[in-house]
Amino acid sequence: MKRNARSLWAMDVTSKVPTMPVGDVRRAIAGFPHPDGYDLSVIPLRYRGDKPHLSAWTDFDDKGITIQIPEPFLPFGEIVPYGAKRRPGKGMRFIWLTEGVTFRAPREVLRFLYLHEWMHWYLKERRHTKSQAETACDRFALYNYRKRTVTVDDACEALRRRRN
Repeated sequence: MKRNARSLWAMDVTSKVPTMPVGDVRRAIAGFPHPDGYDLSVIPLRYRGDKPHLSAWTDFDDKGITIQIPEPFLPFGEIVPYGAKRRPGKGMRFIWLTEGVTFRAPREVLRFLYLHEWMHWYLKERRHTKSQAETACDRFALYNYRKRTVTVDDACEALRRRRN
């Protein structure tokens, strides 16, 4: 296989999730942009209580993205806030714009969280802005995690929230 500077295979990927070996992780995020100079770790999420949840983070000091996959995996739903709309009246009041998402497989969780964390990386490392834009990162992941190929243009589109 041909390797180049933009190749996903140049990114160091590790997985400690027994049901998701490194090859499956690489196939799941093939076609997605990758964070140059950063590594990807996939680890199990041992959730407490009766339902799994989403958990991932980007470590800018150690240059790594960590994604937690619920173990054991059970399908679950999340409410994803993708924007806010100002409410009329006095003061700064907003209504959160949300969408419900059902994650039916670990692969969907991986793809969603990878794109979310990649957007944090993109904002800080490429755009040199604050990386804490949670709704923009959620919007980018929500719009794109089911697509086969995702580009930087898709990230720019997510920064311009679509008006309903």
